[in-house]
Amino acid sequence: MIINPKDQEILLSINDLRIEAEADDGWHPIVDGVSLVLRKGEVLGLIGESGAGKSTIGLASMGFTRPGCRIAGGQVIFNGSDLLKLPKRQLRSFRGTRIAYVAQSAAMAFNPAHRILDQTVETAVNDMATPRKEANANALDLFRELQLPDVEQLAHRYPHQVSGGQLQRAMTAMAMSCRPELIIFDEPTTALDVTTQVEVLAAIRKVVAEHNTAAIYITHDLAVVSQMADRVMVLRHGKEVEQAPTREMLSSPREAYTKSLWSVRQMHKPAESRQDAVLEIRNIDATYGRGAIKVLDDVSVSVPRGRTLSIVGESGSGKSTLARVVTGLLRPSAGDILFNGVAVPPVLKSRTREQLRQIQLVYQSADTALNPRQRVRDLVGRRLDLYFGLAGREKERRVGELLDMVELGSRYIDRFPGELSGGQKQRISLARALAAKPELMICDEITSALDQIVQGEILKLLTRLQRETNVTYMFITHDIATVKAISDEVVVMNRGKVVQQGPKDSVLSPPYPDYTERLLRSVPEIDPDWLDRLLAARQ
Repeated sequence: MIINPKDQEILLSINDLRIEAEADDGWHPIVDGVSLVLRKGEVLGLIGESGAGKSTIGLASMGFTRPGCRIAGGQVIFNGSDLLKLPKRQLRSFRGTRIAYVAQSAAMAFNPAHRILDQTVETAVNDMATPRKEANANALDLFRELQLPDVEQLAHRYPHQVSGGQLQRAMTAMAMSCRPELIIFDEPTTALDVTTQVEVLAAIRKVVAEHNTAAIYITHDLAVVSQMADRVMVLRHGKEVEQAPTREMLSSPREAYTKSLWSVRQMHKPAESRQDAVLEIRNIDATYGRGAIKVLDDVSVSVPRGRTLSIVGESGSGKSTLARVVTGLLRPSAGDILFNGVAVPPVLKSRTREQLRQIQLVYQSADTALNPRQRVRDLVGRRLDLYFGLAGREKERRVGELLDMVELGSRYIDRFPGELSGGQKQRISLARALAAKPELMICDEITSALDQIVQGEILKLLTRLQRETNVTYMFITHDIATVKAISDEVVVMNRGKVVQQGPKDSVLSPPYPDYTERLLRSVPEIDPDWLDRLLAARQ
């Protein structure tokens, strides 16, 4: 772990911070009297459920609040300056240079019209006056440290031409490019597979240690925070529950709520006999870049009706590309897709409305999937109108039922996506897909942005819905705990190929193929020494 001597000077001090959010009936507190101190070279972990105030506090550490929010009181003192009292121009000069932010959604952080390298070095060149050649070289070095593949080629691609995990690492490099004094990491490994996550966590720790950088690490993953943080603060409903050094917090949490977070999710589906296939994927090839990059290679998968098939693999293994092919968003270069035994057109625009209804996709990034200008009633209700012709009170009643199903409730019906937490946005995406009453739901990392308590609730909800409606799930994930909890069948992919598939108990039991074993060994444990042991074993 990172050494943090007690005599290090204080870099950030937050005192009695109070932040409010605007609603129809006035302003309501979302951060209520939180205080913290952060020293140079120290990492503070913020954990808690979605809506606990973690990201709001992280943004406030930069003197920033989201639209619809205001700072109602307190201080945010960075290196002796109260950010809440600085002129806007001076405050902007801090951001990106002295204080950097790594967001949860990389897709929202990059401009789709510009190449990745140009965006990575923009702040260093424009605000730090770093010569472009030097900035480019530094960025490529960071790409390599963060284990990005073929960095010379990747640097000149556009954001949509790389996987979500690769884009997340590029955003981490962008934040590190100016060597800031403080970095706010807001779920930076959420989108990464377990093997890539190990490398990114190690790289982040290395940068923090070598440059004496302070960090606030926001996460819902207890195993991750145990590797990264010197101290942990637990939040709930915008208030501090408790705070302690990481090892002390892990070994002896004081509060009942903290103990509930520490409890390990135990949920395993019993094995059942295999049923007929609702979806058959036969010998699919797919390419990007006018055929230049082959991303799926002779992929064949059968998805049993009324069951859950999980697809696991590293970032860039082809998991999400396979989902795009099945939904008609990407035309395959070879192979067939059969739904209920009938071949479906390879592209979306050629499919009937009923075929579109039967297969629904829930995206990994709710930020980019939800129209920020539409209220929840419209986001969820559109499918009710499109597929079932519902309108008026009947439509509103059904929207309310769907919101109840995803543990939100009707009080969210008039909110915009910008007024929701990351976890709440993903549950709206889930409700929107459920509105179509699909036979097959393709879930692309849908729980990766949720805290562990909400993850468990969503997985239980999905299991109940499957039991009641016989809906089939194709579940794309890098979370082995999720695979164990919800799967009947498991497919392991690597570099566009299927390397292993079969019943869950068979795939997740030894002996493993080398690639599967590497995935399983990379699953973080709630032990502060786990990452050090793993890295030492690799040397």
